[in-house]
Amino acid sequence: MVDAPYRWVIVGAGGLIGCVAMGALFSLPVLLTPMAAETGWSRTGISGAMTLGFLAMACASMVWGALSDRFGPRPVVLTGAVLLSSSLFLSSLAPTLLTFQLCFGLIAGFSIAAFFAPMMATVMGWFTTQRSLAVSLVSAGMGLAPMTMSPIVGELVSTYDWRTVLKIVALIVAVVTIPASLLLRRAPALQTSGPAMTTGSVPEGMTVKQAVTSPQFIILVLTNFFCCATHSGPIFHTVSYAIICGIPAVTAVTIYSLEGLAGMFGRIGFGVLGDRFGAKRVLVTGLLIQAFGALGYFFAHDLAAFYAAAVLFGFVYAGIMPLYAVLVRENFPMRMMGTIMGGTGMAGSLGMATGPLLGGWIFDATGAYGWLYISCFGIGIGAFLIGMTFRPFPKAPGHLPLSQPA
Repeated sequence: MVDAPYRWVIVGAGGLIGCVAMGALFSLPVLLTPMAAETGWSRTGISGAMTLGFLAMACASMVWGALSDRFGPRPVVLTGAVLLSSSLFLSSLAPTLLTFQLCFGLIAGFSIAAFFAPMMATVMGWFTTQRSLAVSLVSAGMGLAPMTMSPIVGELVSTYDWRTVLKIVALIVAVVTIPASLLLRRAPALQTSGPAMTTGSVPEGMTVKQAVTSPQFIILVLTNFFCCATHSGPIFHTVSYAIICGIPAVTAVTIYSLEGLAGMFGRIGFGVLGDRFGAKRVLVTGLLIQAFGALGYFFAHDLAAFYAAAVLFGFVYAGIMPLYAVLVRENFPMRMMGTIMGGTGMAGSLGMATGPLLGGWIFDATGAYGWLYISCFGIGIGAFLIGMTFRPFPKAPGHLPLSQPA
């Protein structure tokens, strides 16, 4: 029953929802210039809505995850879809910068958190085989946002003012995510009892308190935080660094696009490798490569070097992210999957929030970005070393693992 064909409908819905939701959030960089020109608001203030959004996502992740454990994914994701479309519409009406920051940053970020932990937990529950591939495909849908929603917003802003564009984006979010959320169903593993509820290494009587205080959870949270802190700085600042190196702004943006395209292949590639060799083995290998990928930007000074670094870095950092969900599924009971994934998602969002601040502080202090990439290399090595310490729970007697051992 768990491997019923409907599981791929869940994957498709998750990828579609993630693509539109992330695309809505990352419409802000496209709207930044026209917003600043029309309103007189500072670029720093407008961009602050994005940082606030990540912080809101971090704070809300475990809350939404716990709600999905109790009530199922459909009502949680549906609520998030309604809140997100509403927050975007309200943002278009914002009379002041503070109002915009609250609507677009606080409420939208809070809403988007309703998608990721519940969706990942649901997908994991529907699969006993091909888990890494399934969650990677959902993640790949999110990665499509820069190649789908961003160009749409860019085309709209060439014709309409930013307030009208946000209203259109709100409509797109409502039309796509609300119906897609109705396709979600609670994982069959939660509709049965006995062995289907757990994998061979999951303590069956584990409570939520025991789970979130276990070394396994703490190590996953710390690894995810340092992992995201490693790649968030390069993601946010590399285009600016390339421009400083003399690459035209229009061309420099293509570095980010190439990074995103490589990430699409990385998500699928690492998903296949995770199913073949085990999630932990592939994750820690990717963490080590990611550290050197971040350092690669330090040595990039021309377009060819930036492109080479972007392909490696984008392929790896995007590819390893879905593997955290696989490790969570293999080590914690399905009945608390949303809560645990919400916890790791919270750590990832906090890690993502550090990169822009770290890069800005380093540039203001040194007048260059070199130490950002050196710092990210060090943080990445830290993520690798922490990840190496992860050990699954001892296998319960009489149980067999449902997938390749990590």
